Amino acid sequence: MGKLLSNFRTTFLLSLVLAGVMILSFGRIAPGGFDQSFWQAALRWVHVVAGILWIGLLYYFNFVQIRVMPSIPAELKPAIGKHIAPEALFWFRWSALVTVLAGLGVMLTRGHAYAAEVMTFGLAQGLTEDQKGFTLMGIGIWLAIIMFLNVWGVIWPNQKRALGIVPAEDDVKARSARIAMLASRTNLLLSLPMLTSMAMYQTLFG
Repeated sequence: MGKLLSNFRTTFLLSLVLAGVMILSFGRIAPGGFDQSFWQAALRWVHVVAGILWIGLLYYFNFVQIRVMPSIPAELKPAIGKHIAPEALFWFRWSALVTVLAGLGVMLTRGHAYAAEVMTFGLAQGLTEDQKGFTLMGIGIWLAIIMFLNVWGVIWPNQKRALGIVPAEDDVKARSARIAMLASRTNLLLSLPMLTSMAMYQTLFG
C-alpha cells in the first residue's frame, strides 16, 4: 500500500476507477437507470471535482504563494517560478475550463427553459416571485464565467510573460506579474459570492 500511495499517478488513477465504479453503481440502482438524470448527476460530479481543483488552486495562489513570495530568499524564488507555478497554472487553467463546461452541461440537461431562466436571471418569462431563485443562480453562473475568462484571458497570458515562459523584457515581466496578481485577486473576490450562489441554490431549490 505504501508503494502504491507513494506514486501520485497510480493513486489518482485508482481513485478515479473507484469513483467510476460508484458512478456506475448509482446508474444501476437509480429509479430511471442511465437516463438523463443520471447523466446530469455524472456531469455534476465532474463539475464538482474540477471546481474543487480550480478554486483550490486559486486559494493556494492567494492564501499561500502570492503572500509568501516576498519573504522567500532570492536564490530560492526560481524554483517556484520555473517548476511549481507553471505546473500549478496548468491544472488551474484546465480545471477552470472543465468546471465551466461541465456546469453548463448540467444546466442544459435540466432543459432549455431552465437554462434560459438561469442565464437571463429569471427574466426569460418575466421575473415572478417564484423565479427569483433563478436570479441568484444566474449571478453565480455569470460570476463563474467571468472568472473563467479572467483565467484564460488575463491571468494565463500575463503569467506566461511574468514567469519567462514567453520572452519579455524585465519591465514587461514586472508589469505582467502585477496584472496577473490583481486578476487573481479579482477571482478571489468573486469566488465566495459565486460559491454561495451554487451551494445555496442547490440546497434550497434543488
